Amino acid sequence: MSTTETPVTQRNRAVTAVFTWQVRPGREAQFEEWTHGVTRAASRFPGSEGVAWVRPESGHLFHAIARFSDPERLSAWLASQERAEWHRRIAGIATEVSRERQSTTGMETWFSLPGTTVQSPPRWKMALTTLLAAYPLVLLLQWLVVPATADWPLPLRAALFPAVLLPSLTYVIMPWLSRLLRLWLYRGPTASDGR
Repeated sequence: MSTTETPVTQRNRAVTAVFTWQVRPGREAQFEEWTHGVTRAASRFPGSEGVAWVRPESGHLFHAIARFSDPERLSAWLASQERAEWHRRIAGIATEVSRERQSTTGMETWFSLPGTTVQSPPRWKMALTTLLAAYPLVLLLQWLVVPATADWPLPLRAALFPAVLLPSLTYVIMPWLSRLLRLWLYRGPTASDGR
C-alpha cells in the first residue's frame, strides 16, 4: 500500500468478490463446518473487511461474499498458501465454481453486459455516465416534484427523492444509457483510460 493514500482513497479501492460453491448432496453439514474455519482464516488475512455466506433455500450452491480493502490484497488471499490449504480440506465435499466468481468495486452492476464477461469500464467512465444519467432526472424532480411537495414534512419529501431516483436509474436510465454508450464504455484499455 502506498504511504500517500488517504483513508478515503483506500476505501474507494475496496473490492467485493463473490465465490460460488457446489456442495455434494448429503455433505452440507461438513461444508457448513468448513465455512466457519475458512471464514475465520480469511477474516484474519491482511486487508480483509469481512466474509458473509449465502446459504441456499434449496439446492447445493452456496455463495461467499468477501470484501477486501483493495484488489491487490484480494489477489494475495486468492494466491495464498493458507487459502490453498483450506481448499484441500474441502476436496470431495464441495467444489468452487470458478466460472461464477465475480469481483466488484460497487457501481459495476449498472454497467454489466448480460451474457458476457467483459471487464467493467474504468471508474471515471462509470462516474461520468452516472452523472449523465442522474443530473437530468434530478433536474426534472426539482422542477416538477419539489414545488408540489413543498408543504410535506421533510422526512416524507426526503424519502420521495431516492424512492423515485434509484429505481429509475437502476431499471430504466442506466441500462439504456449503458447500451447507448457501450462502444465508449467498453473500448479496450488505453493509456488515457486512467485505470
